[in-house]
Amino acid sequence: MKKRIYLAGPLFSQAEIKWSGWLKGQIEDRLGGRVEVIWPHQIAAGSSQEIFETNFSALRQCPLMVAVLDGSQVDDGTAWEIGCHYALFGSKMSIGIRTDFRNSGETAQSEVNAMIENSCWNIAKNVDELILELETVLETLGLGD
Repeated sequence: MKKRIYLAGPLFSQAEIKWSGWLKGQIEDRLGGRVEVIWPHQIAAGSSQEIFETNFSALRQCPLMVAVLDGSQVDDGTAWEIGCHYALFGSKMSIGIRTDFRNSGETAQSEVNAMIENSCWNIAKNVDELILELETVLETLGLGD
């Protein structure tokens, strides 16, 4: 049975939508069909309440999350999804990807806000690192093959 991964990230420009769509395909293709990526852009439509309910329902059904953390600050909706996912699953079941080289955390070593950084298993700097992290999490948690 495929493991479900929720793909969180901003979807407010054509560039963000194109990047996240490409990332979804990379995750599914490179993990050899072992996972199904649930992407809010493909499932949510309607009023803000309908979008919220659809996304929240999907989030509750996905034990793993990949969160796009690019930007001068993490997108506020993405930040909420990360915190909610952490609360729902009680451990670090999110992996961030930040290709943005700017630091936006509280310390010189921080890549992002401490609450986001410490809610994630790890933060990958590129897609290759992300795939390796996902493989590690799947294996460590007994969610592999």
